[in-house]
Amino acid sequence: MVRPSRAIPMLVVLACATGAAGRVRAAGDACTPASGPIFTTDIGLETLHVNDGWASSPPGTTGGFGAQPGNVFTVTNRAQLVAALANITGNPPRIIYVQGTIDGNVDAANNPLTCLDYAAGTGYTLDGYLANPTGMEAARAASALAQRARMRLDVRSNTTIVGVGTTARLKGINLRIAGVSNVIVRNLTFEDAYDCFPAWDPTDGALGNWNSAYDNISITNSGANLSSRIWIDHNAFGDGEHPDRIQPLYFGRPFQWHDGECDITNGSDLVTVSWNRFTDHDKTMLIGGSDGAGATDRNRLRVTIHHNYFAGAGQRTPRDRFGQLHVYNNYYEVLNPASSGVIPSYQYSWGVGVESAIWAQNNAFRLRGVTPNQIIRRFNGTKIGVSGTVIDAPDNAVDVLAAYNAVNTPLLADPGWTPTLFTSMDPAASVPALVTCVQGDVTGNGWIQCDDLSSAAGAVGTHTGEPGFRAAGDVNGDGVVDVRDLAFVSQNLPVATTCAQ
Repeated sequence: MVRPSRAIPMLVVLACATGAAGRVRAAGDACTPASGPIFTTDIGLETLHVNDGWASSPPGTTGGFGAQPGNVFTVTNRAQLVAALANITGNPPRIIYVQGTIDGNVDAANNPLTCLDYAAGTGYTLDGYLANPTGMEAARAASALAQRARMRLDVRSNTTIVGVGTTARLKGINLRIAGVSNVIVRNLTFEDAYDCFPAWDPTDGALGNWNSAYDNISITNSGANLSSRIWIDHNAFGDGEHPDRIQPLYFGRPFQWHDGECDITNGSDLVTVSWNRFTDHDKTMLIGGSDGAGATDRNRLRVTIHHNYFAGAGQRTPRDRFGQLHVYNNYYEVLNPASSGVIPSYQYSWGVGVESAIWAQNNAFRLRGVTPNQIIRRFNGTKIGVSGTVIDAPDNAVDVLAAYNAVNTPLLADPGWTPTLFTSMDPAASVPALVTCVQGDVTGNGWIQCDDLSSAAGAVGTHTGEPGFRAAGDVNGDGVVDVRDLAFVSQNLPVATTCAQ
């Protein structure tokens, strides 16, 4: 039974960036990137601020604000979450508080379900599918439908879903915001929307590709009904027990068991994605699903993406078709170049698709084995505006668009519009420290520089609790600042940096 709950006294952001509350840590404190600020108010009652991105367009995004006591729920398992999301005549405001971990891959009694359970009775086996994809497609599709019935959960209009405390997780769930409006999703960890039954498509690309069915969050349509006014804020996204780096190769291509982390497609509009963490995932955020969807997508797909942390992403941060995107004050850690052999390996950050109109402003990058011209990739688009980018140091301003245009044709040009829906724009140099805690940043300014090395060196030999000990200098967290910590800081300085002795 779903328990009505009127007030949650304190909510804490988990595994995500800080919001307006500011820094993750005070100078000298240990680097704890999985922590965030304490919200001393009930964020289930909060609405999106005026001018905070496209989702603040009139009449604004209020989610479940004003929900009556009978439409406020605390849920701890899948069955309770499904009941809280069920249709209510007229779609009045509702607030759903998620407590603890909710797993989508469970039966009605909350017992775990495996891929074998979903395939039972269909005749599907992976070995059989690899031997004859066409002959076993019907069995694969039937198995996939069985999994989708458990994993995919639809959100209604006028809904706020928030996590309680520091342990709220939606695991193995595809949260689908389809053909609805006025939805808020905050303070949750989305983990491992794992597809047991990826489909092989030999016509996808030059070599064929495996395609999976599930995003962590899908903002899409439901028939002729299109989604609008959606706020995705202070969440963390990851792959849990099935990271992309361990996926096998079949037919010479990665067995892609995840799709996007937060995809926005099929005519969705007026979306703000803010203060989230997206880590170690390949296809991160797709905006606009097809070059041929202009009839639905044109003049829609207006999305703001700000103060997010993208680390170890392969691509699509974001990739856009048809959308008017304002991408500002995000921090990109790109330490996974293709030359490293790491999976996912970096391909690009901003994908310029057909009729795309991206403005990217005051973003910060940390690059290894990647050059600035690789940040942009063209996918039949012609327009992007870029300003205020800094790379590898707070004072290293780089004209990313000029770098791209210097080695590519056709040249990309100004998108032809000016963003106005933002409350403020931080200097790019301050962004890393605002959105995360950079391991090895001893001084706390968000960058790894020579002063971090000297600060750590000054604390060498000190232990926790002793005078002169700097917790931020104890990079590996073993309670002592020593040569191993210095080595980490030194190895993560910008390329070709030489520090004075």
